[in-house]
Amino acid sequence: MSKPRIWITRRLSDATLERAARDYDVVINYADSPGTAEEIIAASGAFDGIIPCHSEQFSAEVVAQFSDRLKIVANHSVGVDHCDLPALKSRGIVVTNTPDVLSDATAELAMLLMLGAARHAVAGDRIVRSGAWDSWSPAFMVGKQVTGARLGIIGMGRVGQAFAAKARGFDMKLHYFNRSPLPAELSQGAVYHDTVESLLGVSDFLSLHCPATPETSGLMTAERFALMPEGAVFVNTARGALVDEAALLAALQSGQLSAAGLDCFQVEPGGNPDFSRFDNIFMLPHIGSATRQTRDAMGFRALDNLDAFFAGNTPGDRL
Repeated sequence: MSKPRIWITRRLSDATLERAARDYDVVINYADSPGTAEEIIAASGAFDGIIPCHSEQFSAEVVAQFSDRLKIVANHSVGVDHCDLPALKSRGIVVTNTPDVLSDATAELAMLLMLGAARHAVAGDRIVRSGAWDSWSPAFMVGKQVTGARLGIIGMGRVGQAFAAKARGFDMKLHYFNRSPLPAELSQGAVYHDTVESLLGVSDFLSLHCPATPETSGLMTAERFALMPEGAVFVNTARGALVDEAALLAALQSGQLSAAGLDCFQVEPGGNPDFSRFDNIFMLPHIGSATRQTRDAMGFRALDNLDAFFAGNTPGDRL
């Protein structure tokens, strides 16, 4: 009996590719370039399943041109904002993602960004590397203390909860906004706010951990940045679409925000070149889940979903 034919759109971890090659008739994009619309459409007629990353766009226009062969899109990501879910489901295509396994890695990076932004990591590194560090004074590079500060979290799903757990190690006072309050055993004393506006007023630090949806697109506006305490620090490891980047820059220029830590941008790859003019923006190239352990776990989770589907079962992470 022939094995299902699978297209893996990017260069996943070695362990993932070895397992995929063992169990499937697999074609791997070793060039590691994002799959184009034309390639995705062609793949729908040549493969039974696809493992894409968030770099491949399954828009309604693309899906409308699919052949009938493709049966499952097993995403190598938690976020599925690159997939038009109604369009895929209307074609009878199963869609899965990889929850749980990347929460700690992403929360770690959010903590790095928060600390780096608060304590002048970019400017400090630049001064030492350039040889410009030639003096010291009590007023030199004074930052914002994290320990004991008020932390606002928007989105208390798996990543938000993991970030909150790490922030408790800094004795931060936790507040959060979510679609609904968490049970006490999950909130662990964090204060629930039923509006974003209520949360912002008590957020010396604010971290985004919600998905990108039509409802959350442009979530952080000039009006909302203005509600935060003066000199607050803003962190985003979720999606660039959540933030009005012009408003963020204006808040940094005015001093409404003292710093920002960003792992995602409206335009990826590349980011926003205007951000590079600011030493108080600590930036990373969307690497929240980029640890070896997590990359293996994400790949295995995608393959687990494929295994279940082709065995005639419902994948555990079906959306």
